[in-house]
Amino acid sequence: MASSSNSSLYLHSLPKASSGLGQWRSGLRFQMLGGSVPSHRLSISPVVFLQRSPRLPAIRAAYNSEGGSRRRAYKESQAASGFPNAKAQQLASTVLPLGSFAVATFVLWKVVEKFMSPKSPKTGEKSKSSTEGVKWSIGAGTNLLQGFSAKVDRENKQRLNEFAKQLRSFRSVDMSGCNFGDEGLFFLAESLGYNQTVEEVSFSANGITAAGVKAFDGVLQSNIVLKVLNLSGNPIGDEGAKTLCATLMENSSIEILQLNSTDLGDEGAKEIAELLKRNSTLRVIELNNNMIDYSGFTSLAGSLPENNTIRNLHLNGNYGGALGANALAKGLEGNKSLRELHLHGNSIGDEGIRALMAGLSSHKGKLALLDLGNNSITAKGAFYVSEYIKRSKSLLWLNLYMNDIGNEGAEKVADALKQNRSVATIDMGGNNIQAEGVSAIAQALKDNAIITTLELGYNPIGPDGAKALSEILKFHGSVKTLKLGWCQIAAKGAEYVADMLRYNNTISVLDLRANGLKDEGASCLARSLKVVNEALTSVDLGFNEIRDDGAFAIAQALKANEDVTVTSINLGNNFITKFGQGALTDARDHVLEMTEKEVEIFF
Repeated sequence: MASSSNSSLYLHSLPKASSGLGQWRSGLRFQMLGGSVPSHRLSISPVVFLQRSPRLPAIRAAYNSEGGSRRRAYKESQAASGFPNAKAQQLASTVLPLGSFAVATFVLWKVVEKFMSPKSPKTGEKSKSSTEGVKWSIGAGTNLLQGFSAKVDRENKQRLNEFAKQLRSFRSVDMSGCNFGDEGLFFLAESLGYNQTVEEVSFSANGITAAGVKAFDGVLQSNIVLKVLNLSGNPIGDEGAKTLCATLMENSSIEILQLNSTDLGDEGAKEIAELLKRNSTLRVIELNNNMIDYSGFTSLAGSLPENNTIRNLHLNGNYGGALGANALAKGLEGNKSLRELHLHGNSIGDEGIRALMAGLSSHKGKLALLDLGNNSITAKGAFYVSEYIKRSKSLLWLNLYMNDIGNEGAEKVADALKQNRSVATIDMGGNNIQAEGVSAIAQALKDNAIITTLELGYNPIGPDGAKALSEILKFHGSVKTLKLGWCQIAAKGAEYVADMLRYNNTISVLDLRANGLKDEGASCLARSLKVVNEALTSVDLGFNEIRDDGAFAIAQALKANEDVTVTSINLGNNFITKFGQGALTDARDHVLEMTEKEVEIFF
């Protein structure tokens, strides 16, 4: 205790008591040490408590017997009055030192606390911000905020130096998820100035805010090589978008700008719209999963007639609604450059779709991709979409995923596909289409050699729907990718699909996940795998309650087909034990040994 508190205890001997006092009084004194001891060092010097024996003092008889008797009587009376009780005297002699020591300890604690407590800052003193002021330098990594070097430890500096080296050495650099924040971006930004190497860089998910975006000022203006800048997943907000757009006004190289999930709102969309009016190099703008509402959609739509270079506009996961779609429709009428329009998850609805399809019909460009997934479209909205499909000669990819067009809407789209000769990929998954609706789609495929990818997953088509589709695809169509996951086709439906595979020579990727196939359905498909099929390369049978018997059947099929073309089989999330897995592993090894072909099997 003495060594840690810098206090030392000293025991001082008292001088001998003068005659006439019966006992020494208790006491405690504090003594500040001088000399070489620091002034803030406190020392406690407890005084030793001395007491006389509780016994009465011996009385020496005087030469005069009478005087001696009087003196003896006086001393006895004094002794009797001064020490009435020997036990009480002992108690007092014990309690008094303890009480004094407690008081001394309390005083010592208060004094030490006063010396050890940190001093509070002066009320008038202002704290300096670590982001106050910027030191600009030509050298990479020297464009730092004041005080930054004190915040970043050696390890982080080494990482940032390595990142800066990558920016100067590689054409494509991915720094997503490194969490270097605003200060790290200031460190790295200088490596982009006059950089003649890097063409694509991702700073996504690094905790960059609007303050960090200022690091690009004076840097991107001088870069003529960088083509792709990804800042997705950084909360730059509208203020950051404003700063970035002001910088990009003078940039002539960036073609793809990705600002997904960056907390942009209508004001940020307005700044980007102004950028599109003046910038002639941007080809792709990604603004997915932000908070852009009708007002922001209106601003962006207003920039489309004045921009002749934008190719792809991504607005998935915003809040455009029917009014936003209507505003876009007007902007599209005067635009000639747009090729892709992504509007997934904007709650557009049937009325919004009606306005949008009218605008696209008047669009003078050649739109190739249209994403309308998850927009509350019903059979009524499907009618407007189908009318646009009939007239379009440029549309290649159409997404209607997760709407509610039902059988009626499916029939309208199918009728349009009979006339269309451009759409190659169509996604109608999750639209409550049943056997009746899929039968209409199957008939459209009979005379359509353009569609190569068909997504019908998450529709309750059942075994009957699988039968209608399989009968057409057995000898017709050009479908290469067929997705029927979560379609409730069961083992009976798998039998129809397996029979179709015996004759079909176009399907390369088959997705039958979560259809309740069980061992029976797996065995049906295994029999078709024994037949030579030069097209099929990937089969997904996950989530189908397949057990060891089904696994054994598939393993035997792989061994029996010496000309197997399947390179990937997914059996994950089933009930296959180590015995079934062992059989499949042996089959894989057998195929490799006999044909030198590798088959990936996922359990």
